[in-house]
Amino acid sequence: MPEIEHDYEALPENSPLTANLIAGALAGIGEHAIMYPVDSVKTRMQILNPTPQAVYTGVGNAFSRIASTEGVRTLWRGVNSVVLGAGPAHALYFGTYEFCKDLFGANATQGHHPFATGIAGACATIASDALMNPFDVVKQRMQVHGSTYRSVVECARTVYANEGLIAFYVSYPTTLTMTIPFQMFQFSSYEYFRKVLNPKGQYDPKTHVIAGGLAGAIAAAATTPLDVAKTLLQTRGNATDVHVRNCRGLLEAFRIIYEQNGIKGFIRGLRPRVLSHMPSTAICWSVYEYFKWFINSHDRNKIPIIST
Repeated sequence: MPEIEHDYEALPENSPLTANLIAGALAGIGEHAIMYPVDSVKTRMQILNPTPQAVYTGVGNAFSRIASTEGVRTLWRGVNSVVLGAGPAHALYFGTYEFCKDLFGANATQGHHPFATGIAGACATIASDALMNPFDVVKQRMQVHGSTYRSVVECARTVYANEGLIAFYVSYPTTLTMTIPFQMFQFSSYEYFRKVLNPKGQYDPKTHVIAGGLAGAIAAAATTPLDVAKTLLQTRGNATDVHVRNCRGLLEAFRIIYEQNGIKGFIRGLRPRVLSHMPSTAICWSVYEYFKWFINSHDRNKIPIIST
């Protein structure tokens, strides 16, 4: 009997919404939880006016000093906020992406469709960031040096009491300004590399690892200046500098960054950002594609076999 060849890459065209939502939620939780310590270091290195104890010479130095002076657990402080938000946010993210990708015709024909996948990615991030932004604010408030918050609930309650609801969304326009181009870079790059590395669309998980990693690195590097501004806005409540504390938007954040650090201020945290996004995007796409395949295969009671 001839072996069955499972068209792994064709799954996005036929996957039910439920599979996309479940796979997306699992991918989001896995991605953020695994790479959280690197994200913590990135946040620390992007702070414009850190305390003397939080000035680091590099990624390795940051890891070493945080672990030795504050304890290893500090690198994971605030991870609960990400886990709580990442599941539903990534479910919405991938569900929207798959729906829009099909709507804009990226699944209709063979070949590369960078514009359609890019627009689908932009739609996905607008929806998911609206849900994730408050969790991200809480996460970064807990990541900064000297944070005294003992839980996600305490942090959220304190931020709301002192700064109001606006504190959870003051960075949302900046977040979108960053994540829309980020996701357009990421989705377009991912779909391009995926099709180049695996043109036949056969079951090949390493394709998702490589394509996801390359896409994440490109998108992260290109949008670092916007991420620095977002971090300033989301951590302004912890700042001692009155100008940072009263910063109201993206353009003002750019002005403060330039005045205090010059051009180099816009690439603060570039290395940990790329180091974080490259593996996290690879993990996210790999987990997403695997669980989507697994759920669909289980629903159809089929066990795909790799052709040799």
